[in-house]
Amino acid sequence: MAVKNVTKKPSKQRKKRIKAPLHIKRKFISAHLSKELREKYKRRSFPVRSGDTVKVMRGKFKGHEAKVEDVDYGRGVLIIDGVTLTRADGTEVPRPIQPSNVMITKLNLEDKRRVASLERRMEGA
Repeated sequence: MAVKNVTKKPSKQRKKRIKAPLHIKRKFISAHLSKELREKYKRRSFPVRSGDTVKVMRGKFKGHEAKVEDVDYGRGVLIIDGVTLTRADGTEVPRPIQPSNVMITKLNLEDKRRVASLERRMEGA
């Protein structure tokens, strides 16, 4: 039986997350599903993609519901439509939001593989 390499020191855990390749970091950008989606797909969370509709649950933009414009896998943040800050010179810049602070309310189901991934869990349950 193979033993997993389990790191216990917080510094090693942070380093592992930061140095992880992008195909692994994609999993870190998961958010909770709304109650309706949770009942439908029988899972609590799912990775966020651009095109999903999310609701901000924490912070200054709490309650704001909009589409995800971009997902930055390197920094591990979401860029959400309408969630912006105003700079001193008056320009609007997007405010990055952590995926743990949002809830997915509507999924972008244009990708067949993503739909298959959701349905795979439903068949097993």
